[in-house]
Amino acid sequence: MAADLAEKTNRYHDLLAEALGEAEIAPPDGTAMSEAAAECLEMAESYLDDGRHFRDDGDRVNALAAFSYGHAWLDAGARIGLFDVPTEGHLFTV
Repeated sequence: MAADLAEKTNRYHDLLAEALGEAEIAPPDGTAMSEAAAECLEMAESYLDDGRHFRDDGDRVNALAAFSYGHAWLDAGARIGLFDVPTEGHLFTV
């Protein structure tokens, strides 16, 4: 079971890191929507950093949760139009 948790944690880390690299803010600069998108990106990046900290400390459960929450911020933002993202593939559910 520990091996499964380690694999899943690493997989979700990679998913979030890759999704962060693909998400681009869609609304025009200076709008409330672009500010909301920037805040979502900041949250996702923070959860990635937190997850890495937890993982480095051996706390895989909280690392997995952090990576999952981070990806949820991006995926939700993509669904409501805050981000331009790939529509094909495994990164987003749009």
